[in-house]
Amino acid sequence: FPGYLSPSLGLKFADVPNGLAALSKLPVLGGAQMVAFAGLIETTGFFQAESTTDGRGPREGAFAMMDSTERGEPGNYGVGFPNFLGKVTDPEARKTKLAAELANGRLAMMAIIGMFFQDGLTGSAWGDWATYTASPLRAFESELGVQEPVGFWDPAGFTADGDLAKFKRRRSVELKHGRICMMATMGYITPEVIGKLPGYLSPSAGLKFADIPNGLAAISKVPTAGWAQIAAYFGFVEFSGGFTDYKTGTPGDYGFKVLTSSDPAEKTKKLAAEIANGRLAMVAIIGMFFQDGLTGSAWGDWALYTASPLR
Repeated sequence: FPGYLSPSLGLKFADVPNGLAALSKLPVLGGAQMVAFAGLIETTGFFQAESTTDGRGPREGAFAMMDSTERGEPGNYGVGFPNFLGKVTDPEARKTKLAAELANGRLAMMAIIGMFFQDGLTGSAWGDWATYTASPLRAFESELGVQEPVGFWDPAGFTADGDLAKFKRRRSVELKHGRICMMATMGYITPEVIGKLPGYLSPSAGLKFADIPNGLAAISKVPTAGWAQIAAYFGFVEFSGGFTDYKTGTPGDYGFKVLTSSDPAEKTKKLAAEIANGRLAMVAIIGMFFQDGLTGSAWGDWALYTASPLR
């Protein structure tokens, strides 16, 4: 804006920086005015101190806020929003606009927190990454798996200490879990698409492959000796491959070459694809487990989940 934010202090709007840095420029009296205005909106007008209607008893205190879900429609204060545009009377248009408001609000909540972190780490309201020279993530920003659109993404902060050995160990575990989950996902899908193997799973028990249901229900049908064989094979693969690949070489490289190429760029592309597909498979197989467990079907017919609290 043109003009002064605080004429008495000679502070112009142009003197106030964008983002978090504006907090240091805002006069104390200006901050107090904002708090007072927010308090006025909260305690009068849109929100009223009234008794609850769901059995929780009356409010305590003159400035207690009424929860918006206690009466009528959540978020509907009877004035329309914005006020000067009035209310939306068409039911379908109103439904569309309210859904858009919820979606935009959720996006904005994520966006503003992201902007705060971006501003705080880079010192700029629009966060030039080049200015955040102290970032420990710079040690890993050129590693495999750093892909668009999110770039290096570590919301849990596992790499915040910049420890290369720990990073390589986690990368080895990520690759191993991703490979297992890719096979597991295909194991879920394949019997549904092309059917099951002919013959017997256990001749001594008279158990055919066709007798084994798909999904989690198969667990109860496989004989104990079969599970012992599966566990033994897993152990053999684990111990023969070793657990120190990340210490002595490239994480996930056990000498069995499948995704390779003499062209370095092509090799990098294939290895990056393996990580991306492995990540997707880890999410997919967990989704399939939940879907199967809740619906009783490997492909999760929602109509079967009659106990859903979402109904």
